[in-house]
Amino acid sequence: MWIDTHCHLDASEFNADRDEVAEAAHRAGVGRIVIPAIGRENFTTVRELAHRVDGGAYALGIHPLFTPGAEERDLDLLRMEIEASLDDPLFVGIGEIGLDYFVEGLDDARQQFFYNGQLQLAREFDLPVICHVRKSQDQVIKGLRRHQIHRGIAHAFNGSFQQAQAYIDQGMHLGFGGNLTFERARQIRRLAEQLPFDALVVETDAPDIAPSWMYKQRNSPDQIPAIGAGLAQLRGMTADEAALGTTANALAALPRLALSSA
Repeated sequence: MWIDTHCHLDASEFNADRDEVAEAAHRAGVGRIVIPAIGRENFTTVRELAHRVDGGAYALGIHPLFTPGAEERDLDLLRMEIEASLDDPLFVGIGEIGLDYFVEGLDDARQQFFYNGQLQLAREFDLPVICHVRKSQDQVIKGLRRHQIHRGIAHAFNGSFQQAQAYIDQGMHLGFGGNLTFERARQIRRLAEQLPFDALVVETDAPDIAPSWMYKQRNSPDQIPAIGAGLAQLRGMTADEAALGTTANALAALPRLALSSA
């Protein structure tokens, strides 16, 4: 079994065939699909979708790219949604949260406000986090340390070996997806090949970050086995070994996944 630890299955790109996409992933051997929220507008959507599709799970959070439209009271709403979801075995953590310094025009103070507010909630409820770390590795790890968060995933990791080790030392896992299938993505491939294997999880970020064989096409969770096979090739292991290992790693990063697997 494989686990897609990051898939925006609620995105509009899947409106025409969402259930078929989920079914194709299940047939391909993807046993779990984690669907993170991006803001108040889809808290209910990701929850309902996780309950509808086979193997679904969800996280709740405010994405840094959506902070311009977020309101301060959204943190209070998020708290209420978390409290209401604690008894739901499909609820696995807080995400997608973090910081983005790649997209121009985002207000840093506003991003930091929502990021730190959500880290406080993660600490209060003892929940793992799924972090967006685009061009923000050092700043995101600083927040994790400040709030003493020791569990979760740095999604689509693309930092240095030193930064990767900082996340691992903090107890975080690192998400790798379609990017590792591009031969020109040398740094990502080196990281995937050389970092401790027990720190790695696989993800699609579908509909984004498609693997090399689907370049500029819509990505989908059924690509996880092939992405995982690419990781296995880099590591010199079998695909089955990679599936077993990354599944165990995902359960360590998001322990509540085991609740809904029971």
